[in-house]
Amino acid sequence: MKYNFALFVAATFVGSVSMAAVTGTVNFGGAAPKAEVIKMSADPACAKANSVPVKKEDVVVNANKTLANVFVYVKEGVKKESVPAAPTTPVKLDQAGCRYTPHVVALRVGQPLQIINSDAVMHNVHSMSKQSNSFNMGMATKGQSIEKKMNKPEVMMKVKCDVHGWMTSFINVMEHPYFSITDNQGAFSVDGLPDGEYTFEAVHEKLGAKTAKAKVAGGVAKVDFAF
Repeated sequence: MKYNFALFVAATFVGSVSMAAVTGTVNFGGAAPKAEVIKMSADPACAKANSVPVKKEDVVVNANKTLANVFVYVKEGVKKESVPAAPTTPVKLDQAGCRYTPHVVALRVGQPLQIINSDAVMHNVHSMSKQSNSFNMGMATKGQSIEKKMNKPEVMMKVKCDVHGWMTSFINVMEHPYFSITDNQGAFSVDGLPDGEYTFEAVHEKLGAKTAKAKVAGGVAKVDFAF
């Protein structure tokens, strides 16, 4: 099957100091793949927790022919002196209805990741890290919460449950705050970029990654990606 997607980036500037709110949309071209229904019959508690069929989220094509769950970030061009300290507010990753929610998350190096078990079933949170961000934790109790901190930047680190093989999520860890994840309209926003030349990258768990350069200089920047 052939996949297409396009990324559109625009920069908006306020006042005499240019600080961009870079916004865009990730579009999908071609026939949308049929979402596969997850079979949870192996664990009756998981099947009972969902009143409607649950579908896989590996390729989510929105009604407006855009893609959800695409991680968009500045890959090159960020100056270290312009990077603020990492927030102390945790980013949350929940296990609810025997699914990870949200499917894709992003946070800063050193920022807490709060992993929650909202199910009355045993889960296991296993990160498949390539950058020393590994962890493997059992969570047996409903309401249980664990905090982890990632030590190194990493893009689309897969997390899985060894108990329920259909459960997957992806964690992105950045040294700077210039990143976003597309929503159910395929839209994203990267805020606070100062003037400069940047390389953006859009990464999808199944469709891969594309990069493009954009110059942020008090005007409008537009970048198209096509697959």
